[in-house]
Amino acid sequence: MDFLQSVPPLLLGIAIFFLRIVDVSVGTMKTISVVQGRTWSAVLLGFFEVLIWVVVVAQVVVRIETEPWLAPFYAGGYASGVGVGMLIERRLSQGRYLIRLITHSRAAEISASIGSRGRVLGSFPGATVEGTATLIFISALGRRVPEVIEAVRRADPDVFYTVEMALRWSENVHPPEWSREEKRK
Repeated sequence: MDFLQSVPPLLLGIAIFFLRIVDVSVGTMKTISVVQGRTWSAVLLGFFEVLIWVVVVAQVVVRIETEPWLAPFYAGGYASGVGVGMLIERRLSQGRYLIRLITHSRAAEISASIGSRGRVLGSFPGATVEGTATLIFISALGRRVPEVIEAVRRADPDVFYTVEMALRWSENVHPPEWSREEKRK
């Protein structure tokens, strides 16, 4: 790493900033892989995350006394990396999600509005403090969740919904093209 000693300090600060963005973003993707049970992906991402981090932190620690202004580059890269990692996660939205809806009057319209964006798994009568309601479960690929929510809200602007990642699912309830779509990503 002797070649890094000859890098101009400002250039090193900028490099530290951008390398932190990369390693924190990779760390975010690693965490998503862990949660989704994708072992090899998590291992590979973890390796590169720590490799980058070690190189960067070594440069900051070695020079912190003579160039303390490297610390804000390090911290700024970390903070920016968190934001970039979140944007990447939203963009990729891998996996399958379960959307739960509660509607008071438009269950049929909501179910019809889903189309090929997702799959209505079931609809159940129920009650809330405001009266009768219907609970609807929908399964959707991650990148289609915003489309599903938009269609649902067009059908019923007053709908209550929650979205969560499905860690395991029954293959028999999803169209075969979903598996092909997931593999293309």
